[in-house]
Amino acid sequence: MVPRRVRPARALALVLPLALAACGSGEDASPEATEVPKAVAGKSGAIEAIESEYGTPVKDRVATLGLLNKRNNLSQDVVLKTGEARRIGNLVIKLATCERTLPWEQPPETGAFVQVFVEERQSADQPLAWRKVFSGWLFKNSPSLNVVEHPVYDVWVKDCAMKFPGEEESAAPAASASSAAKPAGSASAAPSPTPSPSASAAPTAAPKPAASPEVGL
Repeated sequence: MVPRRVRPARALALVLPLALAACGSGEDASPEATEVPKAVAGKSGAIEAIESEYGTPVKDRVATLGLLNKRNNLSQDVVLKTGEARRIGNLVIKLATCERTLPWEQPPETGAFVQVFVEERQSADQPLAWRKVFSGWLFKNSPSLNVVEHPVYDVWVKDCAMKFPGEEESAAPAASASSAAKPAGSASAAPSPTPSPSASAAPTAAPKPAASPEVGL
């Protein structure tokens, strides 16, 4: 009878350390990967950017997008290069290209072609899956033309970093004109020297009248 009572205790002593080790390993587990999933990276569907003869090449343009999480009311800036994608939690933003109107065109406008993917469930009994919630142009000065309609996330355009010919040199003439308006040197600005009292001419005394000749009587 004694061996039968000891065996369960020995088995528990062997299992307990293994169970504790398994629980401890969960604390050191690596966090969820933030790389763009292959299922999303393979989805393109974006328009092909048309290279313009003016301005920065498409591949060198950089867009700044605003991202708002409506659950916690936290917003952040997402900076993307052309063709780049960024994962933030269960959200992926892809930038196809961005564009600005020419400097002489009015009204000015800034836009970006953006795709937004969210990992979510279509219903409570379905597994998580990546779904495209938006694909199209977003405009900075006309946000109502296209809107990212999602209950949790909002994305908008803030800037498109690109330049047109002449914008680099426009600041140089203005700087040279302002410097030319000021006279060079300090000679003209120096006040004229004030003569010292010793150098001033002493006042001359009035001449005495000549004596009139005496007339004999």
